[in-house]
Amino acid sequence: MSRVKKKIYAIINPVSGTKSKKEVPDMLASIDAHKYDVHLLITGYEGHATQIALDAVKENVDCVIAVGGDGTVNEVAKVLIDTNVVLGIIPSGSGNGLARDLNIPLNLKKAVEIIKEGVVSQIDYGVANGHIFFCTCGVGFDALVSEKALNQSSRGKLMYAKSMLDVYVNFKPERYKITTPDGNFDDKSFLVTCANASQYGYNGFIAPDANMQDGKMNIAILKSVLPMNIPQTALQLVSKNIGNNSNLVEIITSEALIERESDGVMHLDGNAIQTDKNISVKIVKQGLKVLVPREIEKPAFDAQSFLTNITRWI
Repeated sequence: MSRVKKKIYAIINPVSGTKSKKEVPDMLASIDAHKYDVHLLITGYEGHATQIALDAVKENVDCVIAVGGDGTVNEVAKVLIDTNVVLGIIPSGSGNGLARDLNIPLNLKKAVEIIKEGVVSQIDYGVANGHIFFCTCGVGFDALVSEKALNQSSRGKLMYAKSMLDVYVNFKPERYKITTPDGNFDDKSFLVTCANASQYGYNGFIAPDANMQDGKMNIAILKSVLPMNIPQTALQLVSKNIGNNSNLVEIITSEALIERESDGVMHLDGNAIQTDKNISVKIVKQGLKVLVPREIEKPAFDAQSFLTNITRWI
């Protein structure tokens, strides 16, 4: 009796990020055809990846691969939570926050090798006012930058840096009351980020000690960022030293209520949405199955890459 092939859906977002994906179909074709039945599907509109992933769950597909950025990954992964369908990631967006945190290579060929290895891990996910996130959600400066960036026609680090500058010029901190079982906060803040993963993307580490398997989030509250402190804060973000910032308050917890002065924007994995003035956030422990590297490569310090990441945050 022949062994039943595992079915894989590869969902490709052709417009995410700045990286060409024309080589991806051939790379996926190299996956063992005797073991896997691979279907390539191209998204045509916002939310299409979610619909394809819903169909995959109904059809008991074994694995769904998201080929795109954090937005595409979120669209796919939020459907796969609490199911037996495994998420694969071939990162080809701009920030690639979840892929970076899972140590999935940004090199497309190496990312496909992770798919072939088939090593499955389970990670946490977050829920904020009913919306699913996997890396970060939050309010304040970052949320307004995400909103600004979504309305830009271009993508990449220059667009993101310009959006940050445009928002900063007119930004005014808002007062937030944060209530958790593990600590409270009540004051004006530059930003409030609920971090399931350690970073936003672009190797900007807002919560370097966050663990995606511990059932908790690290709430990073940055009380202020004065113009003279922007370079230092950017350096702390890319060097995983934001904990040394005297304006940072961190609460580690599994659930929180964030109360602000009025309704407004909230970001989830780089996407911006409008939501109520009160935001309920919780972490669900190890509710998503995802393909990860068998071994984590620890590259030597790359000065050029380090400096490039700094410029993305200044």
